[in-house]
Amino acid sequence: MRKFLLSARQFSLDVPLLLMRIAIGAMMAFGHGLPKMEGFAQRKDSFPEFFGLDSSVTLSLAIFAEVFCSFLLAVGLLTRAALILLIVTMLVAVLVVHGDDPFSKQEVGLLYLIPYVVIYLTGPGKYSLDKALLKK
Repeated sequence: MRKFLLSARQFSLDVPLLLMRIAIGAMMAFGHGLPKMEGFAQRKDSFPEFFGLDSSVTLSLAIFAEVFCSFLLAVGLLTRAALILLIVTMLVAVLVVHGDDPFSKQEVGLLYLIPYVVIYLTGPGKYSLDKALLKK
């Protein structure tokens, strides 16, 4: 009975982590990253500059995080490394890009930041490529 309870408890964490990873990764990639990539030529001169980097470089870094790292997150490969870049991207969006804006402009970045931090703290879960590749 105890073994069943432990596996049920583990299942209750691993399945929601899988669903959250796939959903948040897909929403970021398709809702934010790919549109930035498709509109790169139009956005490259108007994207915010910071840390001494010009706008085309910061746009490229945002696209890398929002597309490539979101894909890694969704499949659970190099999850924590990908999450570091996504967390930094959302912190820059909330604190730098929208730092002086009203909360309604910061809210979307925070709604992505929270699950990124949760998944970083919990790990990707049993249903991830990280887990499959590290299995002995």
